[in-house]
Parts: sequence; structure tokens; C-alpha cells
Amino acid sequence: QVQLVESGGGLVQAGGSLRLSCAASGRAFSSYAMAWFRQAPGKERDVVAGISWSGDNTYDANSVKGRFTISRDNAKNAVYLQMNSLKTGDTGVYYCAARLTGTYIATIRTRSECRYWGQGTQVTVPS
Repeated sequence: QVQLVESGGGLVQAGGSLRLSCAASGRAFSSYAMAWFRQAPGKERDVVAGISWSGDNTYDANSVKGRFTISRDNAKNAVYLQMNSLKTGDTGVYYCAARLTGTYIATIRTRSECRYWGQGTQVTVPS
């Protein structure tokens, strides 16, 4: 089991940058694939980026390719989302999520894969 706590959200002008962090507690963090999801007001919670247990494999949604970068530090039990060139469409609550994979190479693509969730952190990019 793993507990997740996000931080780093806030209000940023369009074109700016933010770095989200997700701190994990519990056992065997390196056995989990991790992902960031975003939920905009009135919309579904969709994956933004995912990373395999080792960090060697990543996935980026088309809407954030070239702007967002997911990374992880297994020694610190943490996963990050560097967000650059932010747009108003990036506004939403960002959630960290985990899926137990062991050493199987996988990146998270859907909500249903994730058993563990953080409480979310708000990112607002005003128009």
C-alpha cells in the first residue's frame, strides 16, 4: 500500500512554469508505476503523464507533449511533473496516482489502472 501527497500547485500566468511534487509513503515505492492526472471543472479526470517503476519509460498525453515532463526519484519516494509554457487549458486539479507493477514495464494510461490516489493540488492558469 502507498499513500500519496501532492504539492506545488498554484496560480501562474500563461506561459509560466510550475513543478508539482508527489511524496509517497509506504513500502516499495519502486514497485509502482506512477502518473499524473488532471481534472478540469466539469470534465473527466484524464491522464497527463505516466512513468514506469524504473523511470525508463514515460508517456505524455498529446495535449502536453513538449511542455510537461514527468520524472521520479525512487531514493526519495517522489514523482514530479515539470510544467512549462502553461496554458489556460491546463487549469484543473492535478492528482498523483499509483499502480503496483513490480518489475513489469508499464506506464499508466487510464484511471481504472490506479488503485492509489493523492488528494490533488489545484493549478490555475487565468485567461
